[in-house]
Amino acid sequence: MSDIVGQLADLTALRDRASLDTALATTLYDLLHPERIVILRRVGSGGDERWLTCADIVHGVVDTSQTAAWADLEQLPAADQFPTRQQVLAERVHALASSNEQPNVFPLISANGASTVMELFFHQALTDEQVRLIDGILRLYQNFQNLLDYGERDALTDLLNRKTFDGAFMEATVSQRPMADVVLTDDNERRQPVISQNASASSAGYWLAMIDIDHFKHVNDNYGHLIGDEVLVLLARLMRQTFRIHDQLYRFGGEEFVVLMRCTSSEQAAQALERLRVVTEAYRFSQVGHITISVGFSEVLHGDSPSSAIERADKAVYYAKEHGRNQVCSFEELLACGKLASEPGNVGDIELF
Repeated sequence: MSDIVGQLADLTALRDRASLDTALATTLYDLLHPERIVILRRVGSGGDERWLTCADIVHGVVDTSQTAAWADLEQLPAADQFPTRQQVLAERVHALASSNEQPNVFPLISANGASTVMELFFHQALTDEQVRLIDGILRLYQNFQNLLDYGERDALTDLLNRKTFDGAFMEATVSQRPMADVVLTDDNERRQPVISQNASASSAGYWLAMIDIDHFKHVNDNYGHLIGDEVLVLLARLMRQTFRIHDQLYRFGGEEFVVLMRCTSSEQAAQALERLRVVTEAYRFSQVGHITISVGFSEVLHGDSPSSAIERADKAVYYAKEHGRNQVCSFEELLACGKLASEPGNVGDIELF
């Protein structure tokens, strides 16, 4: 019993979601010693749902060959290829293996709608006591996940909230490739950046985007705040459907949203944001009709601070709003074209105070 209590205490001390999945699998492995434990999350929407591997332990070894963080949706196995997993989620009850080759499948369904299953492979059938132990640990795990969601998600849209942003941003800057050496002329014109020989030009980087609803005040004034809230909820839904599973979506308050995404180039980031702009413009919002968004984005630099990156993206949003709205603007492109003035001291510097 003391081993179980200690394992659960260690588990609930974590706050990182990826670490939590691995910790849950490790806890159950240490207690039950199965051949394998896999945690899989059903992702995607509509008729294109897939299975994303979140944790995988085989004979006590954590398998890191499948990286959940940046998996491409198209490369993941289709959800309907695994009917037992689908049935477990639909009925919210576990399915015990009928042979040694089949897994025991348990559902993990969180309050925010995330659909996750855990598969355990054993040489022998599970005892009733083992099933009760697994069910109990999973209930505790789900309750803990729900508490984290309550503190980390926006109550209206269920997107991540402002409080969680800084930690995720700092993780991004740690893994970001070294900053290019930017040379500025006396007129603050940006020249071609010189990439360090240690930097990989083809490696993926992070981009931060600010999204602002055009004329949102008119929506609240003309239709009321309840309809305005409905617009925010629907836009959040469009964002979840448009962006990839690993893009981090935030609501900062009011009609302001933020996306932290990993792309191979500025062009790829612009294409993803343009997709959202087009989808939003085409969507018919109840009572309000059509709305548009203005988007500004900037590359996250090595050693960047959250406030610096937000300031750059915000300047691009402001430019978009001042020059017609309903468009996507890159801070770096605006700077290169001389449409924005450069402030070298604010780009990529860590603010200590």
